[in-house]
Amino acid sequence: MEKSFDEVLEKIRTIEITEKFDMVVAIANGGIIPAAMLNQRLGCEFHLLKLNLRDAMQHKLYDKPKQLAEIDFDYRGKSILLVDDRVKTGITLEFAKQLLSEAGLVKTLAVNGIADYCLYNESCFRFPWLV
Repeated sequence: MEKSFDEVLEKIRTIEITEKFDMVVAIANGGIIPAAMLNQRLGCEFHLLKLNLRDAMQHKLYDKPKQLAEIDFDYRGKSILLVDDRVKTGITLEFAKQLLSEAGLVKTLAVNGIADYCLYNESCFRFPWLV
C-alpha cells in the first residue's frame, strides 16, 4: 500500500521512542531519508553505515550484506538508533548490529517491517520518496 510523505512524516513525529540516543545511524541508501527525518526530531549525531544486499527493485544482489565503506565515525560506547527503510529478513540489521557491536546500545527502527521500532508492517508497501 502506498503511503503519502505526510503520513510517514506524521508516524515519525509521533512514534514513542523511549530511549535517549547519542546518534542516528542510517543504513545507506534506503535508511537515509527516514533517518534524516528522525534525526531532526531527536537532534543528535547523524551518520551513514554503507551496506548493500538488494537492488532498488528489492532483488537480492548478494547472499549476505556487503559493507561498502569503512565506518568513519566513533560509535564505541554510544547509544545508537539504527534506521533502515524496509526489513524483510532482518539479515541487514543483524549484520549492522554486529559491525556496531562495541556500541553501548543499538536499537533498530524500520519504516516497514519488524524492528525494535517500526512505523508499518505491511506486505505490500511503497515508499513515497521513491521516484
